[in-house]
Amino acid sequence: MILLIESVILCLIFTLMVYKMSREPIKTLYNYPPRIQERVKSLPQYEGQIPTQENKLTAKLAACVIFLTVLSLLLRYVNGCTTFISALAQGFLLWTVVNLFDAIVLDIIWFCHDPYFVFEGTEDMVDDYHDYRFHIRGFFIGEALALVICTLAAVIVPLFP
Repeated sequence: MILLIESVILCLIFTLMVYKMSREPIKTLYNYPPRIQERVKSLPQYEGQIPTQENKLTAKLAACVIFLTVLSLLLRYVNGCTTFISALAQGFLLWTVVNLFDAIVLDIIWFCHDPYFVFEGTEDMVDDYHDYRFHIRGFFIGEALALVICTLAAVIVPLFP
């Protein structure tokens, strides 16, 4: 039951974070399919607003550290995990639920079909905005990242008192 409640809460929190970030779509440009990124970078109205690759990497690393910390604390003190295996299994399950929710609900259903996410000057790129394969690949990349983050969390969890 705890896993179900956590999954719902984490999906809601993730949705709120995505919503907040979506208010300034240019800051999330690197979450868009590559052809859209290329077009936006070539448009004069976005000159000087596009985040650098370095900023993207820094933001993603910071997010991973924050998520690793929160996940480790949740697994130990909410789920009661004390072993590497239990922490890895529950952590990976939680990550996968949120990752699947992100890919299907937030990306394929919401992002791909909400005109708010369409950059001015890219309105003709409907097929690129509806590139579901891009988001499915993102899901699998997220799962690979989950193996790393959840393994690190599973190493940390038994160290807590």
